[in-house]
Amino acid sequence: MLHVRNVSLAFGGPSLVDGASFEVRPGERVCLVGRNGAGKSSLLKVLGGRIAPDGGEVYTPPGVKVAMLEQEAPMDITGRVYDVVDQALESASLEAWEREARVDRLLRDMELDGDVAFESMSAGMKRRVLLARCLVIEPGVLLLDEPTNHLDVDAIAWMEEFLPKFRGALLFITHDRAFLQSLATRILDLERGVLISWDCDYQTYLQRKEAWLQAEARQQAEFDKKLAKEEVWIRRGIEARRTRNEGRVRALLKMRDEHRGRRERQGSVNLGMEEADRSGLKVISTEGATFGYGDRTIIRDFTTLIRRGDKVGIVGGNGAGKSTLVKLLLGKHAPQSGWVKHGTNLEIAYFDQHREALDPEMKVVDAIAGGLDTITINGQRRHVMGYLGDFLFSPDRARGPVKVLSGGEKNRLLLARLFTKPFNLLVMDEPTNDLDLETLELLEERLLEYNGTLLLVSHDRAFLDNVVTELFVLKGDGEVVQMVGGYSDYRVLMKKEKTAATEKSKAQATPKGKTPKPRKFLNRERWEWEALPGEIEALETEQSQLAEQLGDAATYQDPDKLAKTQARLEEIENLLLEKYERWEELDTLKAELEG
Repeated sequence: MLHVRNVSLAFGGPSLVDGASFEVRPGERVCLVGRNGAGKSSLLKVLGGRIAPDGGEVYTPPGVKVAMLEQEAPMDITGRVYDVVDQALESASLEAWEREARVDRLLRDMELDGDVAFESMSAGMKRRVLLARCLVIEPGVLLLDEPTNHLDVDAIAWMEEFLPKFRGALLFITHDRAFLQSLATRILDLERGVLISWDCDYQTYLQRKEAWLQAEARQQAEFDKKLAKEEVWIRRGIEARRTRNEGRVRALLKMRDEHRGRRERQGSVNLGMEEADRSGLKVISTEGATFGYGDRTIIRDFTTLIRRGDKVGIVGGNGAGKSTLVKLLLGKHAPQSGWVKHGTNLEIAYFDQHREALDPEMKVVDAIAGGLDTITINGQRRHVMGYLGDFLFSPDRARGPVKVLSGGEKNRLLLARLFTKPFNLLVMDEPTNDLDLETLELLEERLLEYNGTLLLVSHDRAFLDNVVTELFVLKGDGEVVQMVGGYSDYRVLMKKEKTAATEKSKAQATPKGKTPKPRKFLNRERWEWEALPGEIEALETEQSQLAEQLGDAATYQDPDKLAKTQARLEEIENLLLEKYERWEELDTLKAELEG
């Protein structure tokens, strides 16, 4: 459906894409990954025909349409949802009845009301309408750039369920690891201008990529050792020079060129936090706190106690009141009834998802130091350019204006400024938007090491699962449900509640006098449930052994062995996924039937 041949792209510096070639077949769901600034969005725009490559070609078979959903919604779209979707068919040679039938069918399938005004919709619903506008032309290739950005968890779950139904070729960029793992059938990795295809899911890709990087590091070390040896040889005395081998000299010159042309991996962000003195044991306490706007109550009768060291996730649909709850807890909103109290010795740092604190005309370096050359971090004076280098800002980038930064770079800049000040209560409102996967995982590690208190608003399910110890779930009617655990624990709870409600509804519908026979956990189900952990353990052991083989450079010298190893790893990953899902299904069923 999509053929890319030797495509190159650069914007004045090193090539973002250097001779990339690949194909995407019908039914494939391919995720393009890479660091912030690697060129992912630019490559997607090349594929979508928005910009021309510097070299190479992008080809689609005759009759195959390409549709692209960009990161940000256009600001000038207004009118009824039906009209917004229908406009995409203006150039289509369709009869009026065909056009109307196609739009009606798509709106029904995507659960959209055609009469609603687009400008009145939430960010998640707008995203769904724009996706409908892409799909209504019946494209063979669908390109999605960060489709989950600014969506709530329910909207992401809907998209995760809907997109696999698309029959064409899907190529997307995302930082949402749960979304990536659920959706992608193949990974395209863009690094240092080189595009490499990994025919596996995300978790398997991580294992294989790590083994590949280790093998690359060993090969480069051997190359550098040989180059150093040849440099010693070429610099020997006059007598040696008379007899030197000219072929060996040419080989040395080639090695020098290869070494100069090597592009080193971009380093990792150095996220160092400056923690203030410990706060009191009680950080924030509330009793019956209620807040709203006009006749609408956003938070109703909320009572809680947040202690030092708690890591609280705040989730809910768009417009449910997550940011309002944060402002209520921080004292930026006064409760209309009840009370909110703060503990002693609080030093608060606030990460703002809307980046309101960044002046677009200000230089990046001034956003950190306000015109000074040095800053103090953990009691040590540091040059501001060195500190920005920890966050992967080159000197040229640091001296440029904020307005030219990408979304991921702006988030990194906010993190850099946030971590210049001491704090013991950290409030983060959607910190993962636009961050590349490596920076996101490093932020996770730092938050786990952080000893203070954390309030985290996020739609990133994997991030919530890995960081928080409890959740505040906003229902949208003013109720705030408090529970221990991460997002996966919340989903399990919701699933049990839904099952219980369904069973109750069935029981109420059962005619009087007929008592349904209680369902039991069958022996064959019990035997399967007991056997699955051992089967999973055996597969994981084999998976580890094969991953070690991929870490051995010798494996890459034998193409047949490499192909068999990779194929078996992919097979194991699929088997593990099936067995994990089956064990969870049986475990949930057992708990429901036996308590």
